[in-house]
Amino acid sequence: MSTPPPYLDDAQIERLAELLEQRAVPFKGFNLEALDGFLTALVVAPSPVPPGEWEPVVWGGKPPRWDSAEEAGQVQLLLAGHWNMCAARVRHGEDDLPDHLAPLMWLPEDPELTGEEALHEDELDVGHDWALGFFEGVALREAEWDGWLDANDWMEELFDLLDRLATGEVLNPEDPTAEATPLGYSERLAIVVSLPGMLADLNHHRVDALTPRDPIRRDPAPGRNDPCPCGSGKKHKKCCGAQ
Repeated sequence: MSTPPPYLDDAQIERLAELLEQRAVPFKGFNLEALDGFLTALVVAPSPVPPGEWEPVVWGGKPPRWDSAEEAGQVQLLLAGHWNMCAARVRHGEDDLPDHLAPLMWLPEDPELTGEEALHEDELDVGHDWALGFFEGVALREAEWDGWLDANDWMEELFDLLDRLATGEVLNPEDPTAEATPLGYSERLAIVVSLPGMLADLNHHRVDALTPRDPIRRDPAPGRNDPCPCGSGKKHKKCCGAQ
């Protein structure tokens, strides 16, 4: 198989979106936006998720039968390139994220249109599919994510924001039984804009958590009757050990 691209160009993104609409969406698999959120969750996950585990989820549970080996190879390259793209994205913050690594999600060109061109409220659910895909990725390592969330309040707050994108609702933290408030379009955009920074924080946590640390080794303290390590020739108890 050829080397996967470091990220997808516009033509590759369009081709992958087309394949997903034809071979995944009709079978309750992912569209492009949901796939982007899904893979992003996997690259910052507490432990690796191999392709054999996550690829069937993309297509709705079972990979399609492709028309040829060439087409199957093309799909693998596109998925690997998309993975590379998501992995590169989380290494940047919101201030230095290159345009070609931005999250792949639909944004209306002009949400302020009126009259016949006005967009219905449910057409302004920016980030909805992306957040749903992200949570599908989290589900593949749910127990480990729960451990991280229990130990990190800031991560819980981040997940609450993503949950707002997914549900379109804002829960009252002081009264969970109260009726939720609908999430407005401007509030959605604010969360979407903050995504790169949140993802960078998750990636930093992942790298830190997975980095092995050697225990600090200290030389054993000399015994009271051992020669003093200062080189005086005296016993330690009669020299530095007496201080």
